[in-house]
Amino acid sequence: MRCVVFDLDGTLADTSADLLAAANACLPAPMLGPEDALCAFHGGRAMLRLGYSRLGRDWSEADVDAAYPVLLEAYGQAIAVHTRLYPGAMEAVELLKSQGFAVSICTNKPEALAEELLRQLGVRGAFDAMIGADTLPVRKPDPAPYVAAVERAGGAVARSMLVGDTETDAKTGLAAGVPVALVTFGPEGAGVCRFQPAALLDRYDDLPDLAARLLR
Repeated sequence: MRCVVFDLDGTLADTSADLLAAANACLPAPMLGPEDALCAFHGGRAMLRLGYSRLGRDWSEADVDAAYPVLLEAYGQAIAVHTRLYPGAMEAVELLKSQGFAVSICTNKPEALAEELLRQLGVRGAFDAMIGADTLPVRKPDPAPYVAAVERAGGAVARSMLVGDTETDAKTGLAAGVPVALVTFGPEGAGVCRFQPAALLDRYDDLPDLAARLLR
């Protein structure tokens, strides 16, 4: 079966505002704003490092390590306050399914948080499988989580593709030997073309035709 695998943060949903709020909750004063959405999509530790760098005082990785569990707790308590699915995302997912594709998620968000977010957004049941950052001992760009996301959905890796938004997703596709489409509606816009994906995705309306072309 052909399979389309989706990243979550910055690809299926704009989670940046809730992620940034969780990071700010760990800092002495709010240091992160909407302009830091791209940093949010690179993970909790990246946000904490940026926040600490703006405090104007010495900090270390020990501070980041200590704050990270606090960030996860804060995020888990307010995971879908401002988060919204990107326009057309779920319509594209349902159309792919109607055309015989398996659909899956492979994210570097911790599995429990990813499951909770999908549940609160009301879309978990639409996906055949979901692999998080800690589902396996390794995470993207290691290809193992991607392979698991395909196989647990009932798909074949050789007939699969990844839809993502970052260099990590581009590297994952390269490692797995599959085509990658990077979305251009995230913080970087068309700048993601520098990662040389197989395709750029400007809107979800175009995804079913793109998947049919890449996975003939």
